[in-house]
Amino acid sequence: MNKLYAVAYAVVWVLMKLLFPWRVHGRERLPDGGVVLCGNHTSFLDPVYVVCALGRKVQLRVMAKAELFRIPVLGFILKKAEMIPVNRGKSDVAAVKEGIRVLRNQNPLLIFPEGTRVQEGEESVAHAGAVVLAARADVPVMPIYISPKKRIFRRVDVTFGEPYRLEYAGRKPTAEENQALANELLQRIRALGEEE
Repeated sequence: MNKLYAVAYAVVWVLMKLLFPWRVHGRERLPDGGVVLCGNHTSFLDPVYVVCALGRKVQLRVMAKAELFRIPVLGFILKKAEMIPVNRGKSDVAAVKEGIRVLRNQNPLLIFPEGTRVQEGEESVAHAGAVVLAARADVPVMPIYISPKKRIFRRVDVTFGEPYRLEYAGRKPTAEENQALANELLQRIRALGEEE
């Protein structure tokens, strides 16, 4: 495990437990090896909740907007913890290659399919990046739902859904098929929220 990740995890875990506690559902569903974890995104704390919910032994790699890596101190920490910068609004080949490498090396990867924070009730569109990465690396996708209402000292639920594999019938899917799969993924994520 990355040493900075281990140290940062210990510090963040304590702070989160005190200020932003969480409760985990379905953690046992996490498959071994590479998996694309996909959640709803309403707060900058969402990736931190997922990291804490997975536990100390799982080093999660996260795809995050490149702008965060240009912030002093935060950018340094993100780079050292091996997070993956993504240039949004264009095809970022380097980020895609790194994501595939992470998954093929049997590591979990977190992506927010909506691509940005979306408040509860707002309309959003699923981007196809997560399903494309899962297909290319031949790994399952796992939907996650993080309670949207986050207040200091109030517990947040992190729910892991059933992992599933994408079906392509032995051929490369079209852009329309990828979008349909991304839409289905977003529906699965939202359905977890309806079960709470």
